[in-house]
Amino acid sequence: MMSDPRRWQIGLVGYGEVGRILAEDLRQQDIKVAAYDIKLGGEQDAPLRDHAAKFDVALAASHAELTARSDCIVSAVTASQTVPVAKACAAAINQGTWFLDFNSASPGAKQRAAALVDDAGGRYVEGAVLTSVPPYRIKVPLLLGGPGARELEPFLNAIGFSAKVASDKLGVSSAVKMCRSIMIKGLEAMVIESFTTARAYGVEDAVLASLAETFPAIDWEKQGAYFFQRVIEHGRRRAEEVREVAETVREAGLTPWSAQGTAERQAWVADLADEGLFGVRGTKEFARSADWRTEADRILARIKREG
Repeated sequence: MMSDPRRWQIGLVGYGEVGRILAEDLRQQDIKVAAYDIKLGGEQDAPLRDHAAKFDVALAASHAELTARSDCIVSAVTASQTVPVAKACAAAINQGTWFLDFNSASPGAKQRAAALVDDAGGRYVEGAVLTSVPPYRIKVPLLLGGPGARELEPFLNAIGFSAKVASDKLGVSSAVKMCRSIMIKGLEAMVIESFTTARAYGVEDAVLASLAETFPAIDWEKQGAYFFQRVIEHGRRRAEEVREVAETVREAGLTPWSAQGTAERQAWVADLADEGLFGVRGTKEFARSADWRTEADRILARIKREG
C-alpha cells in the first residue's frame, strides 16, 4: 500500500449524512473517493447520485466492487449493519487494506466485525465518534482502537481527521462511545418526554426555569429545540445505536432499563416522522423548527386525535 494517504482511494460504505460530509472534506483535498450505499437504485437514489456528481465521488455497484478498489474503507452505516457490512466487505478485501469502522456498535459487535475483516487479510480498526459529526465535519473527535490503531492514526490525521488512539485492545473505544450514548441519547429522549408532557399540562415555563436554576450553563430552550430536531431527523438511526448501547450494558452484566426506554422513545419519534407528522422528510424545513413547542404541539395534537 502507498505510504502517502493523500494518494489513497478511500471507499465509503454508507453515503448518508456522515458519508457525504467525509466525501466532501476528502474531495476538497483532491483525495480519490468512492462510495456504496444500499439506497442506490431505490427511492433515494437521485439525491445520492446528484451529490456524488457534484463532488466527483465514484459510486460503486456493490460492497465487493467498492472494497476491491479501495486502500482504506470507512464503514459508516446504521448500527445493526456493522457486522453484515464487515462480512460483505471481507469477501473482496485486498491484503492489507485498512477497514475503519465508524459505526455505533457494542464492543462485542466490533470484535465480531474485526474477526471477519482480519481473517480475510484486511486490517480492521474501530473508530468511536464522540459527538455529532456536522459541527466538526471530518475533524470530529475520533477514538481509535485495535492492534492497527497506532499505525493508522498518523495516516488519518494527515488527511484531515482528528483521531487519537484509545487502546490497542478492540472494544475499548466503542465502550467509551456506548457509555457516553447512555447519557446523550438518553438526555435527548428525556427532554422530548419531559418537555412535551410539560407542554400538555401548561407548565413548560416553570419546568424550564427550574432546569435553568439547577443547570445554569445550559440554554434549555436552544438545547431543547436541537434535541427535537436531531431525534426527528435521525431517531431511527439513534434507536438502532441505543439498542447496541443496551447490548453493551448487557455485556457488562447489567440490565439496560434506561437504554431500552431511550431506544423505544427514539424509535417512536422516528415512526411519527416517517408518517409525516413533522413535515416532508428531505425538505429544508423538515426538523428545523427553532422552537421545540411547535413539534411538541404536533405530537400532542396527534395523541389527542388518537383519543
